[in-house]
Formats: sequence, structure tokens, C-alpha cells
Amino acid sequence: MPAEGKSDMERIGLFSEMGYITIGDKYVPRYMCAFNEAASKNRQMLPGGTKTLSALQAGYFEPQFVRIFDGEAYSNPVQLRRRYRLAESKKNLGKAFLPSNGDKLPCGLGSYYGTIGGSYTYFSPQLKARERYVPPGKNFYTNPGKKGTGYGYANLTIGEQYPHESDGYEVERINAKKAQEEHKRLLKGGPFKLNLYPQAYFDTNPYFNDKPLPPVKTLLAEKPIASPFKPSSPAKK
Repeated sequence: MPAEGKSDMERIGLFSEMGYITIGDKYVPRYMCAFNEAASKNRQMLPGGTKTLSALQAGYFEPQFVRIFDGEAYSNPVQLRRRYRLAESKKNLGKAFLPSNGDKLPCGLGSYYGTIGGSYTYFSPQLKARERYVPPGKNFYTNPGKKGTGYGYANLTIGEQYPHESDGYEVERINAKKAQEEHKRLLKGGPFKLNLYPQAYFDTNPYFNDKPLPPVKTLLAEKPIASPFKPSSPAKK
């Protein structure tokens, strides 16, 4: 802990700051040190300039042209192949095999020259004799189909067109009246009625009540609240 200033705990959060390698070295500011101090002292390396790769010997590092394989023998690949074929031919026991008779070559399209069995009558390209073709009888003559689906269109079905019927005045009201009279005729008696008349769940007036009020409840006398119990002396430690 330093004599003056903040403690190590306050500065870096440690009980004591660890020691450093350079103890007692003087601090040299960065602007006082040169970036490359050795480059400004003694004689520097003086290159002779860049050389471009070319066909001349100056484009290489060697003073004279050096071969990759110095003193290797010259080989002719054609001569080596010929010698290999002669060495392989000496291994043959006799002459080369020749078939007794060569392949038969056809002399034209569809020719059977060179085959074993010759031609077959089943594959003959000649046409067979046929009877004269007699076309069947004609079908029924019909009119071309008319446009439309048939639903809601006249003169498209097999039967006649739809007959026109005029609608009467107030047909719906008259039909409803007839249906109502037919319904009343089928009824045997009057409508079924209950003795209990249903009432709504809530009255129109929330403050109105037809039932008598219950008797007023008498409030009981309040009991006096006793004081809490306190010991005569405090607890012993």
C-alpha cells in the first residue's frame, strides 16, 4: 500500500499489487525512441536493382545456364516401343491365328447372304391378297348440338320448350294464407297453456319487490375486548 494516494484495493481491486519485471528502470517516452535506429547507422545493404525474368542469362541468379539433369542419356520413345514389341513377339510359339473363313458381308439392304438358314416366308415384304373394303352403313343424321347447359334454356332438351305461365297478383300472400288455414284445420284444440305465468328473471324496477320484508335483525351487544396478557416480569436471558 503506498504511503499516499489510493490503496491497491481501491485502484485495481487487489489486496496488494504484484511486482513487475522491470523494477527500477527509468521510463523512456515513446517519442524519444527512434522507430528503426539501426537503419541510420553503419553501411546499409545496397541491392543492384530488380531483374526481370527473361530468356537472357541476366534474368537468373546463376552466371551460366545449368541443366536440371546434367549428363543424362538420350532416349527415343519410338525406338523403345519398337524394341518392346519385338521382345514380346519372340514369346509367340507359332504364327498368328487366322480364321478358316472370313466373315460374310451382306451385299445389300435386306440380303440373306452369309446367313445359316436363309430367308423366311413370314418376313416377306410382299402384300397379301385382301378382299375389297366395304364401308358400313351411315349413322343417324342429327342436328348439331345447341349452345347452353339445358338448365334454364328453352329448346335445348328432347321435349318441347317450357310453357309460359303468368304469375298472379300477390301469389305469395295467397299461398301463405292457404297454408295457415290448412294448419289451423289440422289442429285439434287450442294452444297449451300453463297455470304458472313465467316471469322475467329481473324486474323492470330493481327497487320494487312484492314479497314482504323480513323482520329486522337485532344487533347483539358488543363484547368488550380484553386487554392482551402481559407477563409480570420479562423473559430471563
